[in-house]
Formats: sequence, C-alpha cells, structure tokens
Amino acid sequence: MAVRIYTSKEVSQIMESGMIAFETHMRLKDHIRPGVSTAELDEVARDYIYSRKAKPAFLGLYGFPACICTCVNDAVVHGIPNKKTILREGDVLSIDLGVSYNGYFSDTAWTWPVGEVSEEARQLITVTQQCLFKGIAEAQVDNRIGAIGEAVQKHAESNGFGVVRQLVGHGIGRAIHEEPQVPNFGRRKEGMKIRAGMVLAIEPMINAGTYDVYTDSDKWTVKTKDGKLSAHFEHTVAVTSTGPVICTMPKGANVNVFELMGHQSAKTGVELAGVSA
Repeated sequence: MAVRIYTSKEVSQIMESGMIAFETHMRLKDHIRPGVSTAELDEVARDYIYSRKAKPAFLGLYGFPACICTCVNDAVVHGIPNKKTILREGDVLSIDLGVSYNGYFSDTAWTWPVGEVSEEARQLITVTQQCLFKGIAEAQVDNRIGAIGEAVQKHAESNGFGVVRQLVGHGIGRAIHEEPQVPNFGRRKEGMKIRAGMVLAIEPMINAGTYDVYTDSDKWTVKTKDGKLSAHFEHTVAVTSTGPVICTMPKGANVNVFELMGHQSAKTGVELAGVSA
C-alpha cells in the first residue's frame, strides 16, 4: 500500500482527533492509583471519548474487546483491561489509545507510575519518553525512516535497556494503521525517505532487560520474555517542511509524567533535560 500524503487541512483534522486523545490520557491519569482496576480505566476513557462525539479507535479493531490497551509491569502492549487486574503501589502502567474523529485517526501512549515506583522504573519510564522525543526530532523531510529508529535505539541501549523489535510504529491518518512501518531500531541511512505530509505514529517500546517478547495465552497481551519491566510512549506526528509537529499533545504541555502525577521532579532519577515537546 502506498504512503498517504496529507494536506495541512487534513493534518488539522488529525490534530483535532489527537487533542481528544491527549485529553483522554490526562483524565485517565487522575484515576491511576492503587486499588483501581484496568476495567475502570477503560470505562473512563470510553465515556470521555464518546462525550466528545468521537469513537475509540481500538474498540473492535481486529477483534480487540476494549477501548484502551492497559499494560502493567512486564506487559509491553495490547493488554486487555479487566476487573481482575487491580493496580498496586509500585506498578508501571502503560496506556495506549486511539481516537477516530470526523474520519481521522490519532494514536498515543503514555506510561505512568502507580504511586511510588522503584528507581529502575523511574529511569525506564523517563528514558523511554526521551527516546520518543529523540525519535520525533528525526522526523524531518529528506531524512530516512531509519533515522528515527537509530535515535531511539542509541538512547535506549546507551542506558542499558532493550528495544523491542517485533513491534513497530506506523503511518496513520485516514486509518489507524497505514504505511510506512516505523521501527524503533535501525540505521539512519536505511528505509523510506521521509516527505512532507507524512503522518507517523512513533512509539518506542523499551524493556528493562532483553528485547525479546512473547504473546500471552489471551492471544493479545505481549510481555517481556524475561519478566522485567517495559515502558511505552507514543505520539502521532505530522512531518512538515519546517519540522515535525506533534498532533497528540498541545504545544508546550508538561511531558514529565512524574510531575503530572504529583511527584517531585528531583525524584525522577533521569531528567528530561534537552527533551522538548
């Protein structure tokens, strides 16, 4: 399938979808605490997205039974919210969600600490978010897709973490999944040349240990093979002649998940210095 090129008007439509997705995450974070089930979070997301006259893009996609993906600790992606999964102090929770609004799609993921987490978890979460912004910075006209993956891989591996290889980012816009694939590893001179008007879902999935993963018995949830923690961040990004534009977050928004959860920034372990939205 050919790569779609979007007009500035269409990008504006994708951004409208993306702002609903961002606002959904910001509402979800207010419900993340010990004792809450992932099914409750799914209900919060469902209610908000429908209240905005939008649709949850994941519900029914390839048969997926929920509005959001919720992944706790060693779960990487595609976790199914349920009443039995109760958040506990110290958990690491990744939430991935998509929104369909007026025929345009957005896709975005955030990873959150549940209460006070370990120093390893703090570092993994922060480095994974740094990886995302380093990858976004490479979404420049005439770069190649490999430049995004190289930036992500170098930063993750230099901090001792593993980059998931079996799952990748993707194009997005009129459908939730479009061409091209956007790996989180590679070399900057490899892959398709990036053009203005491309819209990409860039989504590093970074593990505390090995990059190897497997699919759980529910046939959806992907987990780390060694049982160690994983983190996942994602933004929908439009490529323009003047640089990348994030469609799933307002310009200048606070990106530090620890501060957004009310933690002191001094406790984040690895700072977000040099990483901008």
